[in-house]
Amino acid sequence: MDTVRTITPKSNSGADAPTETILPQNIDAEQALLGALLMDNDVYDRVSDFLEPEHFFVPVHGRLFEAARTLIVRGQVASAVTLKAYFASDEALADIGRDDYLERLVSSAVSLVHSGDYGKVIADLSLRRELIRLGEEVVSRGYDPAVDESALDQIEVAEGELFRMAEFGRRDGGFQTFAQSLDGALKLAETAYRQDGQLAGIATSFVDLDNLLGGLHKSDLIVLAGRPSMGKTALATNIAFNAARALLEGTDSSGAVGFFSLEMSAEQLAMRILADEAGIRSDHIRRGKIKDDEEFVRLVRAGQKLGEAPLFIDDTPALSVSQLRTRARRLKRTEGLSLIVIDYLQLLRPARRAENRVQEISQITQGLKALAKELDLPVLALSQLSRAVELREDKRPQLADLRESGTIEQDSDVVMFIYREEYYLERSEPQQGADEGSDRFNERYNRWQERFENAAGLADVIIAKQRHGPIGRVGLKFDPETTRFRTYAANTHLPDQQG
Repeated sequence: MDTVRTITPKSNSGADAPTETILPQNIDAEQALLGALLMDNDVYDRVSDFLEPEHFFVPVHGRLFEAARTLIVRGQVASAVTLKAYFASDEALADIGRDDYLERLVSSAVSLVHSGDYGKVIADLSLRRELIRLGEEVVSRGYDPAVDESALDQIEVAEGELFRMAEFGRRDGGFQTFAQSLDGALKLAETAYRQDGQLAGIATSFVDLDNLLGGLHKSDLIVLAGRPSMGKTALATNIAFNAARALLEGTDSSGAVGFFSLEMSAEQLAMRILADEAGIRSDHIRRGKIKDDEEFVRLVRAGQKLGEAPLFIDDTPALSVSQLRTRARRLKRTEGLSLIVIDYLQLLRPARRAENRVQEISQITQGLKALAKELDLPVLALSQLSRAVELREDKRPQLADLRESGTIEQDSDVVMFIYREEYYLERSEPQQGADEGSDRFNERYNRWQERFENAAGLADVIIAKQRHGPIGRVGLKFDPETTRFRTYAANTHLPDQQG
């Protein structure tokens, strides 16, 4: 009979000795299930969603279940008679009585009604054995680690295995009636109605952006890209905090927003949010330039209010995709994660080294998309753009400008660009020259000044790709002093009406 050896640390005296314990098992349940299955093949439908051959403790029972499943799936009858041919030379059956063991299994079937319960018992005991195996591996690797494996690496591997087992143990999948589907659709419609016509995704709280996207949807990878100084981090921070505040004020308070800041520290990020909420310039807060007691009180109250928001910041630099996945899983288990924001994806490390940077970025984007699907939540990842933008006269970003890899576009469900014309106009002010004061210079300068005044404080969010909806452009108002974006509804900055 299979046993597991429990490892105990060695004492100086050597008195402690390892002990042997029997692995969790229920052979009677296995025999009862197999007997019921061979008696009535319809039993298979009750356990097929969650039971696998490897779940059986007795190896020959697993092979019997697999053979029966093969016949049933083919539309044939699985019975003691039809399975005999499969196991005519099986030595394992010889040890327990090959000729009559299948018949004895059928006779051991106590109740067809409870066959589903037998299957759940078998699967649960298998999961317990997996836990014991994982515990042994953790102990063994703790005593004898690989040369390049740190303790944190071991923790991440163990957490990943635990999460895999927890997800595998869930049995809430499969078909549902149309009435159940309809009930879910009506709940989504009700949520959308209560959000002033928005769809039921995570709201960004930017009206035009939510209208165009329908919110940030579960299992979607959303990429927000732009050149430096365009406001990517500021917009992502606004979206993250708006989502956290909506979760706080909503009926479901179990959600949270996870922000992975690989570039800025948690304190710098918090300073931006505090400046936004208090309406005070972030550099004034940082340098202690508070005008008066009234402004300081406003700052304190804003801080107290912000402290309640379910926003969690991880500012660990150079995270790997596997490390990010582990921490996201942990946060979801403890806080009910609803949205992940990553600033920014080029600073992530791939799970394994690749031949070139393009392949590494491909690994990263595929990993982030898999994470969005695994945790069933939107992942908003920031991305840099290539310098090709700067070489064009029209500096509005395009999909071809995504830096280092076309797989960013391929793996993403939504690709958005942030563009502020004011940034480029500010750096293209006509300079004094030989024609200073001439009509030609004045005309050129007046045209520049008019464009600059029209673009001042404005930003465009360009939705260049949306897998399940229209593309277009959304105008936002940007306050550089508090790094805050606001909805802007001027006619020239409404979303494009594109299908």
